[in-house]
Amino acid sequence: MNIHLRPATEADFPEILGMIKELALFEKAPEKVTNSVEQMQAEKDLFRCIMAEDENGQILAMALYFFAYYTWVGKSMYLDDLYVKPQFRGSGIGTMLVKEIFRIAESEKCTRIRWQVLDWNTPAIELYKKMGMTLDKEWINCDWVLKK
Repeated sequence: MNIHLRPATEADFPEILGMIKELALFEKAPEKVTNSVEQMQAEKDLFRCIMAEDENGQILAMALYFFAYYTWVGKSMYLDDLYVKPQFRGSGIGTMLVKEIFRIAESEKCTRIRWQVLDWNTPAIELYKKMGMTLDKEWINCDWVLKK
């Protein structure tokens, strides 16, 4: 299979949202997705996304990220979602996307890339370990969700 990576466009927002919902289902939290295509359009300057597609233009996966500033290290990238559709997992697409994220972070002069993985998502954890990532079991997420 010939895989092509490209930046997402607004035309991809419905597909991106669909993958976000698939990921939330996989992560056992589908009710937590409140985003919409309209919200993505209104907030399009706040995030970027890389799409992986085959030679026919079929979307296989995505990596959605944004830039952040962390006081300890400075400019950083936060990889919010890395999602490969189930039928394409194990074919190296996730690794391709992570390497593209690394390339972008370097070109943007980021000092760190941060993301999260659920402690039970063994395939993702193994991929990240294989690629040399540091897994931190010390920090706990704190979220405050504003009601819409």
